Amino acid sequence: MSTSTENQLTDVAEEKAPLKLEIKVESPQACLREVIVTIPHSEVERYLKDAYDELVPEAQVPGFRSGRAPRKLVEKQFRDRVEEQVKGALLMDSLAQVTEDDSFNAIGEPDFDYNSIKIPASGDFKFQFQIEVRPEFKTPEWKGMSLNKPVEEIADEDVQEALDRVLARYGSLEGTDAPAETGDKLLITAKFKKDGKVLSTMDEERVDLNDRLSLSDGVCEDFGSLMTGVKEGETRKGKVKVADGASDEAMQGQEVDAEFHVVEVLKLELPEMTEEFLGELGDFESEQELRDFVRDSLTRQADYRTQQAVRKTVVDLLTGSADFELPATLVRRQTARELERKVLELRRSGFDDDMIRRFVNASRQNAQATTESALREHFILEQIAEEEKIDAEEADYAAEIALIAQQSDMPERRVRARLEKQGQMDALRNQIVERKVIELVVESAKVTEEPVDKKTGEEGSEFAVYHNVLPTKDAEVIPTAKYDDGSAPDTEKKPTERDTED
Repeated sequence: MSTSTENQLTDVAEEKAPLKLEIKVESPQACLREVIVTIPHSEVERYLKDAYDELVPEAQVPGFRSGRAPRKLVEKQFRDRVEEQVKGALLMDSLAQVTEDDSFNAIGEPDFDYNSIKIPASGDFKFQFQIEVRPEFKTPEWKGMSLNKPVEEIADEDVQEALDRVLARYGSLEGTDAPAETGDKLLITAKFKKDGKVLSTMDEERVDLNDRLSLSDGVCEDFGSLMTGVKEGETRKGKVKVADGASDEAMQGQEVDAEFHVVEVLKLELPEMTEEFLGELGDFESEQELRDFVRDSLTRQADYRTQQAVRKTVVDLLTGSADFELPATLVRRQTARELERKVLELRRSGFDDDMIRRFVNASRQNAQATTESALREHFILEQIAEEEKIDAEEADYAAEIALIAQQSDMPERRVRARLEKQGQMDALRNQIVERKVIELVVESAKVTEEPVDKKTGEEGSEFAVYHNVLPTKDAEVIPTAKYDDGSAPDTEKKPTERDTED
């Protein structure tokens, strides 16, 4: 087919008149639409005629030169292929008109069985599908709220504690025969059983001897007291409580037996902050410059906690007057996406991988409730953003990527390429827009600042590892917690990636 002919066909396709459709929409749920589309038989005939008009001049039929076969013979020989082609065109064009012209905003792809749909020999062409949509609700009143804003002050002792945690990343570990103490590191393997049956085994993991051990779908609450005093080669038996959000509903809230075998007890010796060490750590010229760097990281973490506390207050007030159901399929599909978005937020706010693992484990353990809450927040904040014409600008993307790059010790260009490759730019956009909306709400609010008493309600320490206690076919991975080659972050990275929460 010549180029000019192709251009002519393209022009004809672009000028094709819109389909005449009859659309019936039902709302079985707030975020779900059942759509029945009826296409008149005359429109089907129009599409068939156009398809044959395009095919006949090029059709190759045995016994005839190319394009010389009678039209009726071409129609008979190529009917199945043409009807399949026309079916696809009718579905594509009608779905485009439905989603563009109707009043609902689709947030998913139409759900229907393509192969079960057939073009009838006579009569109208009908098909139906389900599609997830944004819920319809009245925008809550958000101007003039009364809000409490927790404010944290970073003290010198906070900087010293964080600096010790940074130095611990670069300290030397020595195996010891002495009993383990809080703060030591343990190289352990583990077996998890229920009624004597092994559910899973954990290969060698290096963990901190903290009060609790967090796993992907459960927690050993008394890990610290259980393992204190243990020596190399010993095994201790304890319990792990399966999370209420575990995928196996029958096991939710159940306790399983855990056997922790200690391969090695490791004592930590912190490095001296010599000029050579400061240079290797990140080209710091002095100990004070390193302390200032750590203080800046702690300040960003505190700002993040403040933003999250204010955000929670705002969305609690907003969601209280906007009640709508969320389909379980939507919640399940968005769980991993929501985790990715939160990991991006934590990275740009200066949190280290230990903190991120703890957050991911906690979220997985209560995945449904966490995702439902996040989706409600998103729909409400997105509606306010549309009404106030708030969106993410290129400068916003650049600023976010710069923070992630600084925290990950990676070039900004590489961070952007990774986000684009992993399809996370939309998550970054949502993160930016939602933050802007919260800032707009706070600007119009009556805000009372309250100093944070960090010791009030202080919880015990926790160390997190990615391991599913219950059998699982697919061990979830959080892409942003790893590099492009799939390797875990190197412990010899800049201290900004290793700062722990205050």
